[in-house]
Amino acid sequence: MFAVAPPALAALEPPEAAAPDYDRVRRAIEFISRRRRNQPTVEEIAAAVDLSPSHLTHLFRRWAGLSPKDFLQAITLDHARDLLRDSASVLDAAYEVGYSGPGRLHDLFVTHEAMTPGDFKSGGEGLTLRYGFHPSPFGEALAVVTERGLAGLGWVDAARADDLAKPGPGREGALADMRRRWPRADFVADQPATAPYVARAFDPALWRPETPLRVVLIGADFEVRVWRTLLRIPVGRAATYGEVARHLGKPKAARAVGAAVGRNPISFVVPCHRVLGASGALTGYHWGLTRKQAILGWEAGRAAD
Repeated sequence: MFAVAPPALAALEPPEAAAPDYDRVRRAIEFISRRRRNQPTVEEIAAAVDLSPSHLTHLFRRWAGLSPKDFLQAITLDHARDLLRDSASVLDAAYEVGYSGPGRLHDLFVTHEAMTPGDFKSGGEGLTLRYGFHPSPFGEALAVVTERGLAGLGWVDAARADDLAKPGPGREGALADMRRRWPRADFVADQPATAPYVARAFDPALWRPETPLRVVLIGADFEVRVWRTLLRIPVGRAATYGEVARHLGKPKAARAVGAAVGRNPISFVVPCHRVLGASGALTGYHWGLTRKQAILGWEAGRAAD
């Protein structure tokens, strides 16, 4: 059983001070991932990142929401298979009741709308997107909002690790990654405008049904359909690309689903990290497999708690 405390965003350091700490956690996650079959001890993990066991445990809990030992348990292959158990029936139930499963399983309490196909095809021309950089439980985050709601959420990486995808390096790379999605939109720096969305996304105490987090899906029609399906996968569960394709009425479109999942601009909130390979393999993630593992471990702790 995991015991997970909600991340206290206000207690996190400023992004420039927090970056070295997250880098140590990232290295620890990579070490755990590589050595998981050997079940490394906390002492071995700490030595790999040049920290004391107590310092590593404190740092790891603050960033990932659970201890290194619990995280090791969370990312085993058996855990990935557990995530997939009955996933098809979970999606079936979600469609039957019209939202994310019995009892509103998607406890971010997200409400969403989509921009028109014309808005997407125009590259966001005439659209004002406000952005800001903020600390998060999984590293420095970049949020992008419109007047209607959250349109983008990604992460900043000071340096590209082997498993990191396109965004790095640094804030300029993360912002350029968002600009590529809507090249004709007007991007305006406005951290006060984006801060409430980041707080709402990462603080479970603010996940309330009476005040849902509003998101705006800006993409091609098929992509939006895929992203809406992802919102039906509850915390602590997962689905395969094939299952998502089947629920879209396109059982042979698993590869197209994978491409759409990879283009999801609102990470964490639209949970593309909950889509796994048929065997339980983590497969790719736009912001890096290490971060995907961290998010799944954090959610495993919440679900068990």
